[in-house]
Amino acid sequence: MLAADMSQHTPTIEIDIRDIALLIVLDARDQRESDADTEELKLLAESAGVVIADEMHIRRLHPDPRFYIGSGNAEDAHLRVQETGANVVIVGTDLSPSQQRNIETITTVRVVDRTQLILHIFAQRARTSEGKLQVELAQLQYLLPRLTGKGVAMSRVGGGASGGVATRGPGETKLETDRRRVRDRISVLKDELEKVVKQRAIQNKARRQLQIPNVALVGYTSAGKSTLLNYLSGSDVEAHARLFATLDPTTRRVELGEGASILLSDTVGFIRNLPHHLVAAFRATLEEVTDADFLIHVVDANHYYMEEQRSAVIETLKDLEALDKPIITVFNKSDLIADQYDLRRLIAETPDSCYMSALTGVGRQYLETLILKAISRIMKRVSAVVPYDRGDLVALCHEHGRVISIEYAPEGVHIVAELPPDLAARFTQF
Repeated sequence: MLAADMSQHTPTIEIDIRDIALLIVLDARDQRESDADTEELKLLAESAGVVIADEMHIRRLHPDPRFYIGSGNAEDAHLRVQETGANVVIVGTDLSPSQQRNIETITTVRVVDRTQLILHIFAQRARTSEGKLQVELAQLQYLLPRLTGKGVAMSRVGGGASGGVATRGPGETKLETDRRRVRDRISVLKDELEKVVKQRAIQNKARRQLQIPNVALVGYTSAGKSTLLNYLSGSDVEAHARLFATLDPTTRRVELGEGASILLSDTVGFIRNLPHHLVAAFRATLEEVTDADFLIHVVDANHYYMEEQRSAVIETLKDLEALDKPIITVFNKSDLIADQYDLRRLIAETPDSCYMSALTGVGRQYLETLILKAISRIMKRVSAVVPYDRGDLVALCHEHGRVISIEYAPEGVHIVAELPPDLAARFTQF
């Protein structure tokens, strides 16, 4: 059901394009909410590359402790599997290890829950070494409680330099060996990621020394963040209309009007009900959000479930303790919206917001105005008389701040400027 190839340092979940899936959707009480959940599960399954054969809708007030969906629904799922030829059941919620095994026993095919499905997509999308480390760690942490000796397949667990030397002790079962190797690998991955976090801290410190505001793009997956980054920076970051096209953060410098500039970072797209343990597992990647001076929330204004998606992003920002940051809201894909009244209403109701098409560039001027205002809010106004032998400080004002006025007096350069806090602190002596 899961295969962890430790010799390749990337455990994989056995989902591929040959899989034919029966989707099991857990309906909410609200029909619109249920429809949104159904669409998202379908998108997740399609992003994983499986063919959707059929879908079941189940409504339960309380999860069944043994099967989650109930034994009767598990039997119905077995019949659907036989009728459609499905070889995998995808359940749109998180299952306990025992619930997953029990449904597998009834349906006689593999069962994949929501976290497992997301992790598989993450594994497909990860490109950098950091991303791959985080995916492997999250998959192994998911895998560990599911090792039973029969329900979960392990392939070459413990291979590689660290795991290959491990040998089975006297009386140790294969299950115990597998668990020990997984724990050892988890420990190694945590150490490696700790080094990555320290390296990122050094990089962030170097960025701070540039005295340029750090801005993070956040939003629901496929809202158009990467397209916006490409448009503003002139870069060619991969941008696709698919879930989690961007897993590894990308940072580019963006030049704005009035001589201002920002460092703009693209981040992994959020989804509804993103499992809390996945937020924790990818915290290093999401540090771009927590370290930013302010955020740009990109919203797909043309999406039928726009409000639900906006709420999902706000909930994730809350989990990251980033809601206290200034947020600019960009209602993207405005070129696809026929009713401009709705668009104007959204902007009127949302502070610090604008409409834009990241694809065509229409509305860029409104976004730039909001960014400049946000920069101004985090800047400190300085009025100082700088000695002539400190011309380097005057140059920094021009390079990293906004010079409001400058006069050359006998005692020095009288300058009034708005500067980043770190740079402003260097003028207190004057």
